[in-house]
Amino acid sequence: MSAEKTFTRITDHYRRQILTGALPAGSRLPSNKELAVKWGVAVETVRKALSQLQVEKLIRTSPRGTFVADEAPAAASPADRLSAVRSSMRTFMDGETSIVTAAQLVVPPVYVADLFDLDHGDQVVRREYVAGRSSVRTLFAVDWFPATFAVLVPELLSTAPAKNDGITARICEATARMVTTARDDMHGRPADAREAAALGLEVGAAILAGATRWGDDTGLIQYSEWCLPTRLTIGYSYGV
Repeated sequence: MSAEKTFTRITDHYRRQILTGALPAGSRLPSNKELAVKWGVAVETVRKALSQLQVEKLIRTSPRGTFVADEAPAAASPADRLSAVRSSMRTFMDGETSIVTAAQLVVPPVYVADLFDLDHGDQVVRREYVAGRSSVRTLFAVDWFPATFAVLVPELLSTAPAKNDGITARICEATARMVTTARDDMHGRPADAREAAALGLEVGAAILAGATRWGDDTGLIQYSEWCLPTRLTIGYSYGV
């Protein structure tokens, strides 16, 4: 495997360990030499991998070693969340909480109806929530699901916070469907009034807005629109 691919694997591994809470804030990482032995690479490759995490402010270095940052300004990406759905039947990372502000059957906007291949007047489930860590709000999202899922997973129409985490996994289990296709689109723009209120920002503040589609050969399972403050970093890994 090339040094470039190994560098990326190391970076992705520790980024995910930090975001999922497997490496809590303040945890000390092994030395560069120890990591080089563990991964079978040169020390310079390890140094390059960790420097990327330092740029993302996920780790900090001192004369005593390398540590997970106390307040990592990072948010889980849709890819991280899909990995959590598959591995632990969760949606959120350790330490993340959410408040569901809406959960109902609605007639969607035309573009959402088109995504789900619905007829005019058909309904979908719309769920709106804010997520964060402690008192810091890091994500505002609206998730859309086929209306038929509400019969199999009644929690879709509940605003109870405890029922929000892992809801995608419960849908896959109840419907015997699995996410096999995924796409993310994102762009930076000013926050509108609803987004600003949800994230505790001023109207017009810069945000990163995205749309995520998870589906299979049958069609769309979940469509999500989300945004987060630009002070946060998200990262992806992908094969080439």
